[in-house]
Amino acid sequence: MSDFQIAESKTFEKVKKKIDSQVYTKIKNIVYPQLKLNPYFGTNIKKLKGGFEGYYRYRVGSYRLFYLIDNEKIIVVIVDLKHRRNAYK
Repeated sequence: MSDFQIAESKTFEKVKKKIDSQVYTKIKNIVYPQLKLNPYFGTNIKKLKGGFEGYYRYRVGSYRLFYLIDNEKIIVVIVDLKHRRNAYK
């Protein structure tokens, strides 16, 4: 299995400007390397169901990072980041 590339959606680009720099640093240095190797499995990864089918979420402290996987292009698309209390509304 080759490494996945990481792409950030326009929505996530806007969100990352507003969040604490420590949270984004953690995402960039810890989460992205793990998603590049295996975006399907990990202790903080969960495949979503219901209206969010096809999406995955990665737990980053009190935040939830939502992403999609494009197997044809070998890309993980980071869709959004939300605080836990607002994540599933």
